[in-house]
Amino acid sequence: MKLNLYQIDAFTDKVFGGNPACVVPLDTWLPDEILMKIAKENAVAETAFFVNMGDKIHLRWFTPEIEMDLCGHATLATAHCLKTLLNYPNDTFIFDTLSGDLTVKVDKDYYQMNFPSRMPEKADLPVIIEQSLNIKPKEVLKARDYLLVYDTETEVKNIQINRQIFDQINLDPGGVIVTAIGDNCDFVSRFFTPQASILEDPVTGSAHCSLIPFWASRLNKKVFTALQVSKRVGKLFCELMDDRVLISGQAKTYSIGTLWTE
Repeated sequence: MKLNLYQIDAFTDKVFGGNPACVVPLDTWLPDEILMKIAKENAVAETAFFVNMGDKIHLRWFTPEIEMDLCGHATLATAHCLKTLLNYPNDTFIFDTLSGDLTVKVDKDYYQMNFPSRMPEKADLPVIIEQSLNIKPKEVLKARDYLLVYDTETEVKNIQINRQIFDQINLDPGGVIVTAIGDNCDFVSRFFTPQASILEDPVTGSAHCSLIPFWASRLNKKVFTALQVSKRVGKLFCELMDDRVLISGQAKTYSIGTLWTE
């Protein structure tokens, strides 16, 4: 079977920045085994597959290892693909996903995603994660992901993970967020996933489902500019709205190609 394949850099205004995602449109769903093999072959953090159902678009996300319950950058990449490459006529997308209906609105060259808020609660850090970190956090919280709070942006940038230790734990489907107040933005973060082929996710939209309500409570504000300070760097514009979060960013198309499943 011949399928189209689009690789898009999300949460950036230039190629080679942000977080790369592959987007594969389908007419009907293929077996999960095939979807997983495609995601593994693509070797990026997430591959998004979608089927246009008319009023809604059924969307699923796969890492090279598992199907995810929520992925921000691949959702943004899918909206960008539909709007700029596939001539989708509307400026609003409704995606039917494992996390319910997700709405994405197009505003010029920005894509605003409406995601669930996941306020983290105080938690104990597993010994394996603690031992894998070169700098210990001052606070530990958890929703889907562990959220580790640090004093400065410099500390977040200097975090190193001992992967030999870190990979001894499985947080499927979660990961570990490290965060601090930003020097030139409201807050910064990085995101790590144990036992994943890609240890550090360059820009993680879903992590901001917890970061936004957390920093809203600490900074007593609801609108933020955030940076994910990985090597590729990602910029996110964020807002807390009751039990939802709005996450906006840009995207750039890197490549357009074809794949064959046999």
